[in-house]
Amino acid sequence: MVVEGERLVTHVFEALVPGYRGWHWAVTVARPPRGRAATVCEVELLPGDGALLAPEWVPWAERLQPGDVGPADALPYLADDPRLEQGYEATGEDADVLAIYELGLGRARVLSTDGRAQALTRWYDGDHGPHAPAAKAAKAPCSTCGFFMKLAGSPRTVFGVCANEWSPDDGRVVSTDHGCGAHSETDAPRPAALWNPSEPVIDERDLEVLSAHAVAPEIVEVADAGAPGEPSEPAEPDLPGQIALEQDAEATADAVPDLDAEPAPSTDVDAPSPSTDVPATSQH
Repeated sequence: MVVEGERLVTHVFEALVPGYRGWHWAVTVARPPRGRAATVCEVELLPGDGALLAPEWVPWAERLQPGDVGPADALPYLADDPRLEQGYEATGEDADVLAIYELGLGRARVLSTDGRAQALTRWYDGDHGPHAPAAKAAKAPCSTCGFFMKLAGSPRTVFGVCANEWSPDDGRVVSTDHGCGAHSETDAPRPAALWNPSEPVIDERDLEVLSAHAVAPEIVEVADAGAPGEPSEPAEPDLPGQIALEQDAEATADAVPDLDAEPAPSTDVDAPSPSTDVPATSQH
């Protein structure tokens, strides 16, 4: 356990996940003031001594080796390439030595006109001419590349030698209209990020079921409407029902007294007074 701060500690556990030998889990928990339950802040899987790790990442430009450039590949532009210099600064050649070499002095035989023409035609129609897949995919021809070394004599107008170790044509005779992805003046598109993040993976089958109170739907009576454009027919009156309703209304009116009516005048009826005359009873 590592104490990170006040009420903040990190517990370390050995990782038992297959393939992660030497790794360990680090779980950081915190407890609020006057609280009893701790809260998990973060969980990490960290390498330890003897952990199997990937090699240190090397940028693509530094990881690339000669021979890795294919016909459809392109190298990034290097503004300060130590292998190149400005054309007007290239000096140091003896003009007399070049002239003697061009004439072929010191050699018993040199190429004839036919032999030279056959060689140039074979080179031009081969894999290092303008019809090669790399030349069709290139952004610029070899004639504008700083690594293009022209041949001596008459072939210099059509052919040269590639001197770029990153090019698949390094050390080979190429035509001036040939090309590849290792051109000294072209550039490759640079991505905005080192890698493109993948889309998130969403498990739609693992759903969290939430309980909700059922609400009774409101019952709305909607009259049956006819089809659009059809005239509505008037409803037929229910005569027996209307007669029964009228009779019930009359009976109710008769049973309820009219409170607003004036009371009828009362008539005094004299009760018969007891007679004082008592009939005589016959005495025998």
